[in-house]
Amino acid sequence: MIPLSVLDLVPVREGGTLAEAMAEAPLLAKAAEEAGYARYWVAEHHGMAGIAGGATSVVLAHVGNATSRIRLGAGGIMLPNHNPFVIAEQFGALDAMFPGRIDLGLGRAPGADSRVGQMLHKDIAQASQYFPQDVVELAAIFAGDPRLPLQATPGKGAAVEMWVLGSSLFGAQLAAQLGLPYAFASHFAPDQLDAALKLYRERFVASERLAKPHAMAGMNVLCAETDEEAWYHASSMDQSFVALRTGTPGRLKPPVAGYRESLPPQVLAGLDHTRQVSAIGSRDTVRAAIAEFVERTGVDELIVAGATFDPAVRRRSLGLTMEAIA
Repeated sequence: MIPLSVLDLVPVREGGTLAEAMAEAPLLAKAAEEAGYARYWVAEHHGMAGIAGGATSVVLAHVGNATSRIRLGAGGIMLPNHNPFVIAEQFGALDAMFPGRIDLGLGRAPGADSRVGQMLHKDIAQASQYFPQDVVELAAIFAGDPRLPLQATPGKGAAVEMWVLGSSLFGAQLAAQLGLPYAFASHFAPDQLDAALKLYRERFVASERLAKPHAMAGMNVLCAETDEEAWYHASSMDQSFVALRTGTPGRLKPPVAGYRESLPPQVLAGLDHTRQVSAIGSRDTVRAAIAEFVERTGVDELIVAGATFDPAVRRRSLGLTMEAIA
């Protein structure tokens, strides 16, 4: 059975509060832990009313205190927004709190539009050019490289599992060169998945961290008792995708029966293309979709994305999905 992990954006519901979203995060992580998922990851986004995971390391500390076994990680930290030394301190602290359980996925996108650079007082475009060097520097800080002018405490010696994230060939090539595991964001950017996996495997160079290529892919997954029920609840996620693509992102909306049928053909086509890496339906439907995707791509792990207006529906989906593939 392929390992499954969970990607959480810590969604804020329409009519709900940030406090409610934060309270739901550990409940989701505990449900994933009890169902046998390998990892719980939070993604860094900024300036989005419906996503509460911007302070990623803080959310992970909150979740860590409610769990005991599942690995906790960033999926990911958008490194151009940050100083590598500060990230080493944050994730070194998490490793000290929850030893042997911390992952650090690193991406070079800003996790927001161009305004985030203004708010962070950074030239994000320029900082993105130094992403490879920053990843190397971060690894050196964790390793306690004696050539560094200052050692990080916490940070030095932390057993943090570093990953490179991506949705293009750039991340695949960097992960291969550095001998790091690689995670592809196929749940929202599927176009270059196959080419990226091929490049990563062909160019992989073994390292002290990893002896052979290890790739994970994102998949939108929502499992319910019937296909109809699953698609109904998935309409909240559909509405979020459409709102984001049309420049009107907001809080997670309640499900709408027949939502997809209400969309103009060009909008529906764009939605279907963006979310082509999905498994939505009953146990049988989800089992078949996951099996087909794994057979085609040969990925080593899957990380399941998706949000539901009723958080209990997603927790139930995690359990049903695990039942389906077991």
